[in-house]
Amino acid sequence: MKIDIIKKTQEQFFISDSDLEIIFTKALAGGEVSSEDEIVEWLTERFIPNIVLISKDEYAHMCVDALKIVSHVAPTDYGSSRQRDMGQLWADMIRGYLGEAAFLQFLKTNWGIDADLGHDKGTLGEYLPMDIHAVTLPGERPRSPRIKISIKATKWNGIWLDIPGDQFNHSDVHVLVKVGVGRDHLFAFFKEISVFKDKVLKIGEEVGSLSKEESEDLFESLPSFQQIPAYICGFALKSNSYENLSYTGKRGRKHYTIKGWNGPICAGDLDKIKSTEGIIGEAKFEGIGAFSHEQGYLFNTGNFLWRKEDWEKIIKNL
Repeated sequence: MKIDIIKKTQEQFFISDSDLEIIFTKALAGGEVSSEDEIVEWLTERFIPNIVLISKDEYAHMCVDALKIVSHVAPTDYGSSRQRDMGQLWADMIRGYLGEAAFLQFLKTNWGIDADLGHDKGTLGEYLPMDIHAVTLPGERPRSPRIKISIKATKWNGIWLDIPGDQFNHSDVHVLVKVGVGRDHLFAFFKEISVFKDKVLKIGEEVGSLSKEESEDLFESLPSFQQIPAYICGFALKSNSYENLSYTGKRGRKHYTIKGWNGPICAGDLDKIKSTEGIIGEAKFEGIGAFSHEQGYLFNTGNFLWRKEDWEKIIKNL
């Protein structure tokens, strides 16, 4: 029974064995399940009802939307001096936009709501507080939403919603979407639309870098595009009450591993944890070690609201 459900999930949502292992491992690490015995229940009650598939056309839409503004976006990460080249920045932006597209599909599938991301409107700073700029509920005309919804995307291995600075207070609802793409998603899309076969590899043959056989072998070795699964992991509400130092974790012989967090994080919090837990080493976050800032809000996926009745309350106010 357990194996049947898992295999059916993989086939239905194009999930590889390696990705499935990551999904299960991170559900446990993020606190969405407390033991492996709960995996099937988690699959049927949380994962499957909150997953959508992103098509090639939807990918193309987000790919072009990201391309429109990629040259105007700062190449550094928040709170970091690490520079990303334009290709990496574009691919990262596409992943973020795919998370937004997945959430729109989630709204349409479950409540018949059409929504507009408004990627073409205004400046990045002007529209940062909300990713959804217009909604059309069944029987209504398009209008601005009554609440501000922020959508962030991560990979399958993400277990944290990290909201730096004062961004948490700028939106009413903070949604996290896990998007099933790796580092090669843009290559797979380019292969699908014949960028490699009709352009890059063809030129390689013309200039003598590749024989016809080598060109064909290289083309076949490239990743192929398929529908992309995206898991609407849940959300955190600005209006909820949160306590300081709302962490859980595990004490080791030297270090302390923080496995859960549910609310504000401030400068000096990690030192307080070290003192409280009586460790001589460091307080580190599960899976990531440290974040690039010390001020903001932080949630592990196990602390999200995610049930149908939780979403219904959001829809009622939308």
